[in-house]
Amino acid sequence: MRVLASDFRLPAVLVEKAVAVALVEDLSEAGDITTVATVTPDATASGVIAARMPGVVAGLQAAEAAFRALDANVSFEVFIPDGGNVEAYQKIALVAGNARALLTAERVALNFLGHMSGIATLTRSYVDKTSGTRARITDTRKTTPGLRAFEKLAVRSGGGLNHRFGLFDAILIKDNHIIAAGSIGAALDKAREKTGHMVKVEIEIATLEELREALAHKPDAVLLDNMPLAMLKEAVAEVAGCVVTEASGGVNLDTVRAIAETGVDLISVGALTHSAAVLDIGLDFK
Repeated sequence: MRVLASDFRLPAVLVEKAVAVALVEDLSEAGDITTVATVTPDATASGVIAARMPGVVAGLQAAEAAFRALDANVSFEVFIPDGGNVEAYQKIALVAGNARALLTAERVALNFLGHMSGIATLTRSYVDKTSGTRARITDTRKTTPGLRAFEKLAVRSGGGLNHRFGLFDAILIKDNHIIAAGSIGAALDKAREKTGHMVKVEIEIATLEELREALAHKPDAVLLDNMPLAMLKEAVAEVAGCVVTEASGGVNLDTVRAIAETGVDLISVGALTHSAAVLDIGLDFK
C-alpha cells in the first residue's frame, strides 16, 4: 500500500484550534515571562528537532502549527516525515524564525510531537508482531479528551487502523446495550430498524452461543471479547468469513501474535492510545 503525506494530515482548522488551546494554557494572561525577559523582540534563531531515542515519527503538522501560530514566517524543514523511522539523535526537522516565537512554542510543539510519536512507535511494535498474519491492529475510543483525532492519526502513522471515531459514525452494541435491549437479537434488530444503509453494525460477544445468536441477525462485524485462544479460533472458523471478526481484551505485546494466528481480521488495542510512552524528542538551538 502506498502511503501519501496527506494520509498523516488533519484539517488545518482542527490543528490550529487544538494548538491555540495548548498555547493559551501555557501562556495564560502574562505570557512567556522568561523569554520576554531574556530575548530581544527582533532576535532570530534556528534549532534542530531530534529524537533522543529510536521510534516512529508522528505529529509534525501540529508541531509546525505551534511555531507558525507565533511566527507566520517560520521555516520548518522536515527530514523524517510522519510514519518514518527515526534513530536516536537523528534529526527530524529544522525550524528557524523569530527566537521568542520558537522558545515560546517549543513545549507545545514537542508535547504534540512526543506524545503522537510515542503512540506511533507503540503501534508499529504491535504491527510488527503480527506481520505475516491477516490481522490488522486497530485502536479504540480510549483516548485523551480533546486529542482523539491526533491520537488516531498517530496510530495510522504507526501502521495501524482506526476504529470508530465516536458514538456518531458506527454502531457498536456492547454488553450493557444488550442487557438494556433485552437480548442480542433484540439489540441487533432495533439497530437495523433505526440505522441507515451506510452505517456499520458491530456487536460484542463473549461465548460461542452468543456468536450463533448474533450471526442469525446478520451484524456487519462481531467483537470477540476476552475469548481464550481456543474459543477465539473456533469462533473465527464458525464465522467462516461471513462477517468481520475483531478480537479484544487481554491484548499486549506478549499475546498479540497468538491472537493474530487464530485468523481474526482485526485486533483492537486500547493501550495504543491510553498507555503509550512519550517518545523523547528535543529542540536544540544551533
